[in-house]
Amino acid sequence: MMKTRTLATDAAGIAEAAALIADGQMVAVPTETVYGLAGDARDGTAVARIFEAKGRPSFNPLIVHVPDLETARRYAVWSDAAETVARAFWPGPLTLVLPLRAGCGLSPLVTAGQDSVALRVPAHAAAQALLRASGAPLAAPSANPSGRISPTRPEHVRAGLDGRIAAILDGGACGVGVESTILGLTDTPILLRPGGLPAEIIEEALGAPLPGYQPGSAITAPGQLASHYAPKATMRLGAEAPKPGEVLLGFGGTPGAALDLSLSGDLLEAAANLFDHLHRLDTGGATVIAVAPVPETGLGRAINDRLRRAAAPRQSVPPKT
Repeated sequence: MMKTRTLATDAAGIAEAAALIADGQMVAVPTETVYGLAGDARDGTAVARIFEAKGRPSFNPLIVHVPDLETARRYAVWSDAAETVARAFWPGPLTLVLPLRAGCGLSPLVTAGQDSVALRVPAHAAAQALLRASGAPLAAPSANPSGRISPTRPEHVRAGLDGRIAAILDGGACGVGVESTILGLTDTPILLRPGGLPAEIIEEALGAPLPGYQPGSAITAPGQLASHYAPKATMRLGAEAPKPGEVLLGFGGTPGAALDLSLSGDLLEAAANLFDHLHRLDTGGATVIAVAPVPETGLGRAINDRLRRAAAPRQSVPPKT
C-alpha cells in the first residue's frame, strides 16, 4: 500500500505527475472519456504495475495514448483509412487498432503479445499536458479495478484504487463519460467497441458501413470482455418500472426512477452521467439496479454496450478462440 496523492492539473501538478511516470509509477489522469491509469508504455515494469493495480487479466491489451498523429505513426503501420479517420477525429474519443510497427519500443505487455496496437490521441487538456511533459507514450486503461464501473470523477478513482497508485490528477468530471470508440484497421475496418464517437459519424468519413465485433470472438482490443463496467449490484435491463427490492435508473423521465440518465432524453447527457449514476446507486446500497430502455442510436449504442456488459455474468477468463 502507498499513499495516493491528489494533484492539481496546474503546471506544478503536471510536472509532479510526469516525474512519477518517469519513475515507473502510475498516475490516474482525466481524459474527455473516463479517467485513465497512466504508466510509461515502454516500461515493462510500469505496465505490469497497471495490470497488478487493476487486477486486469494479462490477455486484455491496453490503449496507448500519444499527443498527436505524428507520434502515433512511430508505433503503428499506417494506412489510408487510418489517415482519414485520424485527421477527422483526433484528438478525441476514438482509438485505432493498427498493425504494430516492428521495433517501436512498446512493452509487449501493452499489446498482450499481439501484433497490433491500440492508439488514441486524447483531447483533454490535462492528458495532453501530461503526455508532453512526460515525453512518454502512456498506457492508460480506465482507472478502476478490472471489470468494475469506469471512473468519470476523481472520487471514483480513489474509491477503487486508493493506496494502489501514486497519484490522481484531479480534472473534475469527464465530459464524454463513456470510453472511446475502438476502430479496428488491421484489415477491413471493423467497429471493435462502440464508444464516445458514434459509429455513424465514422461510417460517413470512411464512406462505408462498419461491421461490428462479434461477442465471444477472440479478444483483439481493450473493452471486449463479455462482463465489464460492472457494479457490485446485479442489473436488469429494459425495465419500465422497478420490481420490489430494485432501484430504477431511468432515461427520459422514467416514472419512479431513483436517478435519471437524462430527464430530457439527451443521449449526450446520458453518456456523461452513466458511470457516475451507477457509482451512486451502487455505493447507496442497491442490490438490484433496474435500467430503463435507452435508444440504440448514436451514443445510445455505446451506452447500451456498457449496460449489457455490466449486466452480464461476471467473467475472468478469456473466451474461446
